[in-house]
Amino acid sequence: MTNRILIALPLAAVLALPAIAQNTSSTQDQAQPSSTTSTDTATGKAPLAPPSREGFWGRVNPFARKKYVQRQTEPIRDRVNELDDLTAANGKAIKDTDSRAQAGIKLASDKANEADQHAIDAGNKAQAAQTTATQANTRLTTVEQVVGNIDQYKATTQTEIRFRPGQSVLSQNAKTALDEMATPLKDQRGYIIEVQGFSSGHGQAAIATSQKMADSVVRYLVLNHDVPVYRIYVVGMGNAPVPSASADDQSKTKRTSGGRVEISLLKNDLEQLSSNATPAADQQAQPK
Repeated sequence: MTNRILIALPLAAVLALPAIAQNTSSTQDQAQPSSTTSTDTATGKAPLAPPSREGFWGRVNPFARKKYVQRQTEPIRDRVNELDDLTAANGKAIKDTDSRAQAGIKLASDKANEADQHAIDAGNKAQAAQTTATQANTRLTTVEQVVGNIDQYKATTQTEIRFRPGQSVLSQNAKTALDEMATPLKDQRGYIIEVQGFSSGHGQAAIATSQKMADSVVRYLVLNHDVPVYRIYVVGMGNAPVPSASADDQSKTKRTSGGRVEISLLKNDLEQLSSNATPAADQQAQPK
């Protein structure tokens, strides 16, 4: 009898150890503070709580069934699926943000290129305006000079026509000399022709003769070369003294012997203004 008791006591102690261990583990789990209830996680949910001890074997049951395993892993599987969905959403948001950033960068680059092109166009227009202003300033200076000298005519060509005494008809040589002087005047401006007739003799008779010779020259210029009458100034000088042509003795004068007419072509700066205006007009007419 005593032997049976001695054998039963150790066996009872061995059987009681798992129960004691399970109770101790449950008590420790209950005694732990609830520090795992924080919601500072990726999904915004509280972390999964560790499974409670079940049965004789506690958390690790070598003889656990399939349903038991599924029940234990189902919260983990749900949380993993949520993390996958959250990762996919974050990836999509990152792609959308990157696409918007790339679109913004491209738009900014296009705007910068457009601004550069506008700046280049503005620079070209400013340069063209500066060139136009320079040309206008040059032309204005020329106009001022011309206006200042508008009534200052300068002799450019002088021709002398000789007549036989008592005659006022132009000879062939006289006509040739007038043609050489008047032909280049076609379509020109800013010139006048001074015609002075001189005749030998005395008094009004000499003046009338000199006037007739000067009139024959004027008539030829008007009819044969279409020179406007308002550009011709004619005067009969008679036998008026003429300054000596000698440079050594300008104080002496000489009387006219025979008949002659002096034709002087005088020009101002209008022709120069016209020649300067033509290239400027051609340049403005060119397409840009």
